Amino acid sequence: MGRASSRSHARLSRRDLILVGVAVLLGVGAFVLSSALTYRLGFPLDDSWIHAVYARNLAIHGEWAFQLGHPAAGSTAPLWTLLLVPGFWLGLEPLWWSLLLGCLALYALSLLAEHLVRKLEPTYRPRMPWIALFMTGEWHMLWAAASGMETALHALLLTAVVALLVTGSRRHMQMGLLTGLSVWVRPDGLTLIAPVLLALLLERGLRPPAWRAALMYVIGFGLLVLPFLGINLWLSGTPMPNTFYAKQIEYAAWQSRPLAYRAGVLIQQLVTGPGVLLIPGVVAAAVDSIRRKRWRFALVLAWCVSYFVIYMLRLPAYQHGRYLMPAMPTFFLLGWLGFLEFRTKANLDRYQQAIQTAFQLSIALLTVGFLVLGARAYGRDVALIESEMVDTARWVAQRLPPGAVVAAHDIGALGYFDNHPLVDLAGLVSPEVLPFMRDEPRLAEFLDRRGVRYLIAFPDLYPRLAIASEPVFSTGGRFAPEMGGQNMTVYCWSCR
Repeated sequence: MGRASSRSHARLSRRDLILVGVAVLLGVGAFVLSSALTYRLGFPLDDSWIHAVYARNLAIHGEWAFQLGHPAAGSTAPLWTLLLVPGFWLGLEPLWWSLLLGCLALYALSLLAEHLVRKLEPTYRPRMPWIALFMTGEWHMLWAAASGMETALHALLLTAVVALLVTGSRRHMQMGLLTGLSVWVRPDGLTLIAPVLLALLLERGLRPPAWRAALMYVIGFGLLVLPFLGINLWLSGTPMPNTFYAKQIEYAAWQSRPLAYRAGVLIQQLVTGPGVLLIPGVVAAAVDSIRRKRWRFALVLAWCVSYFVIYMLRLPAYQHGRYLMPAMPTFFLLGWLGFLEFRTKANLDRYQQAIQTAFQLSIALLTVGFLVLGARAYGRDVALIESEMVDTARWVAQRLPPGAVVAAHDIGALGYFDNHPLVDLAGLVSPEVLPFMRDEPRLAEFLDRRGVRYLIAFPDLYPRLAIASEPVFSTGGRFAPEMGGQNMTVYCWSCR
């Protein structure tokens, strides 16, 4: 592993490029078709609608705001929001434009993965771009591409930085710029700073060339991150978007769960898919990196593990571990490199071909099998959002009195389809609620002070507020109860 050579690198052919593109379209198309057959087309997350609202307001009104006239740093991924803007200029539905962006991100990620493995492992010269096809068929990556969220783009940027690092690139400022750009997609791009700087400094023994390389990286990083921090300070008075702080508070209950339980949930996400077969390869890559003192690889592996652990400690691995997905390509690549290294060096004689064939067949079957299961899960995710959040938002837009103040926890679809004055109980665009967002008595006082007439929530989210209110609408959708939840309900708060 790690025998990079530009001379021995085999370029991807035009056939490879077309094949990978077709695979992306077929994979994402299967997910979209699943949603249409399950209920109807839509997003699998309410957060996707939040980005759409910000992009629409910016495209049409020139305001960075969820509610017009009230600028707010409620978008965790401002770069993704900006990329959605041209879709509104072209008059396209946000679903189709975001799907196009997701497909492009997954396509670029898959080609990058194939290119990287061919460069690092000269013995990997397949007739088919298997690594790229694995990425296009891995169900987490397809879910990310079809989610309407920034996940696939973030995975691409993080993997690009990793690729530059492990190939020994001297384009240190470019590496810093890409890291800074990743922060514009999600703040956790900051986690790359430590492994990159350590690799640049330690590999050259802290000599002047190492300091120059680190300085160029920091300059490139700062050129993009400082404006990011400045804009957030201007909009909200904090260096990070409101969502960064809101999620920490919202999932405080998760942080109090036993560590063993949280670790189990994390591991479940990694083994639910073909990636489980790559775990031995990751272990082999780790051992090989340490044995041969390939510190760049070791630091990348340490970053990947740390990324998973940070999220395990702070946020639940819900929605199929979508917060973990940006680091999964690095995990997969390390696993593939470890397997290829083992295949090259192992002295298995006549059993080698059989073992290699069995592994390849197993990973192909698992990839296809989980693609089918992932498409089914995606369809049900979309059905849940459409039958609960979107249907509720449309009802509110048609039935509630104009000008009535509405309070809600899930604001994405509500903000897109409705224009009533809105109080955000999750704190994304109403950050004043953050200190007491789980304190129902204080929330009740807050709703009264803000003149709220209607409360919209799942009954079990705010049980005391729900009991104190009069329900006026419930979706009656079948998907939420089937998935162990309750139907979204509109309560008359001022009627109590």
